[in-house]
Amino acid sequence: MKIQNIKKRYLQISIGLVYLWFGGLKFFPNLSPAEELAINTIDELTFSLIPSNISILLLAFWEVLVGVFFLFNLQKRGTVRLAMVHMLLTFTPLLYFPELIFNEGLLTLTLLGQYIIKNLIIMGALGVLWMETIEEETPIEKTKEENIDPELSLRRIFRFR
Repeated sequence: MKIQNIKKRYLQISIGLVYLWFGGLKFFPNLSPAEELAINTIDELTFSLIPSNISILLLAFWEVLVGVFFLFNLQKRGTVRLAMVHMLLTFTPLLYFPELIFNEGLLTLTLLGQYIIKNLIIMGALGVLWMETIEEETPIEKTKEENIDPELSLRRIFRFR
């Protein structure tokens, strides 16, 4: 295994462990330090359509699923997408609850604020994994693209000029 592949695999494993750990805590009431913030944020995003006891379990399931998929290297492209959507949503409390995120100024964060801002690191690692999925186009797919008969192109079939 190449050193580059090992580095990327370490990224997957570390992100997977963080997701598994943080998601697992949400299955048990009052264990996650971000539980209340997560529930309130989901309430805001869904206009309180999902009961809070259900929404936290859905979030826990989402996070644990992402963690397991990263740990076992399953469906990498889809898992990176799910994780990136999740990471983007973790920043919504900055808009909805700034009083919980910032102390006196924009540069002084509360512990919850630091909990959110650390996700920039995870997003950077997800970006690296996303680039890897783009590079991983299988040779079979490339061969199929290269072997398309120019006579059968859409332009020729439909006589577009």
